[in-house]
Amino acid sequence: MKEIDDRIRDLAQRAYDSAPAIRTLMADASLAPSDIQGADDLAKIPVLSKDSLVEIHLENPPFGGFLTIDPDDLPRIYISPGPIYDPQPLPEDPESLLAPFRYIGIGRGDRVLNTFMYHLTPAGILLDEAIRACGATVIPSGPGNTELQIMMMMALGASGFVGQPSYLMTLLDKAAEMGMDAGAVPLKKALFSAEPYTASQQARFEGEYDMKTTSAYGTADLGFIGYTRAGVTGFCVMPSVYLQICDPETGAPLPAGETGEIVATTLNKAYPLIRFGTGDLGALAPKPAPPCAGQQLLGIYGRSGDAIKVRGMFLHPNQLNAAAMQFPEIKQIQVVITRPANRDVVTVNVELVEDSDGSGLAEKLSALAQAAIRLRIDAVNLVEAGVIEPGARKIVDEREWD
Repeated sequence: MKEIDDRIRDLAQRAYDSAPAIRTLMADASLAPSDIQGADDLAKIPVLSKDSLVEIHLENPPFGGFLTIDPDDLPRIYISPGPIYDPQPLPEDPESLLAPFRYIGIGRGDRVLNTFMYHLTPAGILLDEAIRACGATVIPSGPGNTELQIMMMMALGASGFVGQPSYLMTLLDKAAEMGMDAGAVPLKKALFSAEPYTASQQARFEGEYDMKTTSAYGTADLGFIGYTRAGVTGFCVMPSVYLQICDPETGAPLPAGETGEIVATTLNKAYPLIRFGTGDLGALAPKPAPPCAGQQLLGIYGRSGDAIKVRGMFLHPNQLNAAAMQFPEIKQIQVVITRPANRDVVTVNVELVEDSDGSGLAEKLSALAQAAIRLRIDAVNLVEAGVIEPGARKIVDEREWD
């Protein structure tokens, strides 16, 4: 605990001195760096919500006043919905970030299919870097093109996979259709993220295909927060973040074992986010399991706000409101998310203003969603008046995760 206290004390001082946004947040709470001497003092700082982070970035472009280093020293800059321009500073302890990959045994001799997207979002290239840092070879396949993925997997003898578990299910289903049984598939190691990893998926991958797997929980703003290990409930928390579980209404920390909002403090001094509210609900273990070097997050239990993660991207109600404002013929709009056959399906229901012509609206909405939030819409339905009740939720999540 002393090490964490020391890191948080040093972080608070550096952030106050070099990050105007943090200095303003602390000043608004009548705090000086000397008031933050360790983890217990973090509760004095208000929780920073995602919506507030977006507003701060819009008011202080391009990095919101959180960056403490010269922008010319940044290797990469990403964009996430908001928009937020996410700087990617060099990690202070690169080896510690490789823990999920080391756990499943990624190393020299492995050839790993990286099916995450490489442009705009950080997942693809960050995982690429981690795989290579472990000594393995990356096959930068990106998402989709299932038959091509199978061809590469077989021709190159790919032993590793990183991506969404639902996509690996799709890949294995297609391989089975092509006449390949489990013994013919070379994949033996898999790291998943961006969506829940279900018990039935794990049983198939680890039982039928004899893989060693892990699922990493993270966000675009924070990177990986934790990863799963055999025999551990939930996630071992990465050493790059310190977590609190807080009352979603007051921001007050809750005792270990109680459910509340997951609030994270990054320990990277170059881009510190202090008391960042993820919007996810979770609980911390009173005593971390021995395999976890630090904290243990017992699980993710849903969302404290209205945002929903779809195919690895958060969809916010205010994004729907912004989209609707661009089409005066739209009176009401609602997104329904379902999950048949292990695949997220996004359906947009639209009620038109009376006597409006909806021709071409589906194509325009789909193009806007793809451009603005990188989300593919599967169907746009024009519905009768009253189908979308006034005051109804903008996003309805009907997915089941067995």
